[in-house]
Amino acid sequence: MTVFSATSPRSSRTSAKTRARSHLVPIALTGVFAASAIALVAYLLWPTWSTGGADAPDKLPVSVGGTLFNLPISAIRMKIQRHSGPQERIDLDFLYPSLEAPSGPTHVTADTVDTAMQPIDRIFLSIAAHHDAMSPEQRTATIYPRYFDQAAATPADGLTMLTFRSDTPYGSEDLYSATSPALSARCTRDAATPGMCLSERRVGGADLTFRFPRSWLSQWRGVADAMEKLTTQLRGPRG
Repeated sequence: MTVFSATSPRSSRTSAKTRARSHLVPIALTGVFAASAIALVAYLLWPTWSTGGADAPDKLPVSVGGTLFNLPISAIRMKIQRHSGPQERIDLDFLYPSLEAPSGPTHVTADTVDTAMQPIDRIFLSIAAHHDAMSPEQRTATIYPRYFDQAAATPADGLTMLTFRSDTPYGSEDLYSATSPALSARCTRDAATPGMCLSERRVGGADLTFRFPRSWLSQWRGVADAMEKLTTQLRGPRG
């Protein structure tokens, strides 16, 4: 006797489609869960700040020579240095006498080129790892005296000026010093361009080098106080 199946071709195709859909459901659910997990991880790891925007931090923690500093982002002069973490050197500037970080660079245009040489209104600061080189205090005490002109120096308003001999590496400079408040600055003399002063101090593993116009020495106490305030404000928590 011949037995015929009661299952039609249409029913077979329907069953196959049903089985295929039943396999796709777990796969789809797995994809949804995987996408959700990836989105959650990305949300948790995505940076919560940047160097721009209303919610950006005002300062960056930067380590120079193993010493931590908290530096205003807008005071950092080079964009490549505007990141947290260890750095070999970083350059900043601050408005004087307010010591505020500048809001932006000053641009010279065709209309202002004739008046571009205006008085400097900023104090410049470089922070660099010293790698156990001779300290600024040692240099002032042991190196500079070899090159001084032997003429006696008379303090004026508490500030003493010593002149370097013309046949020395510092022949176009003078050294200014004071004790209260403490100040030591090596300054170039006015020539085709206004003279500039350089004052150094060591903080932990870093040397701080301040630069400012020589003309500011007419109010040297304010300059000395400004450098001390910046040193204190920028220094991060002591470990």
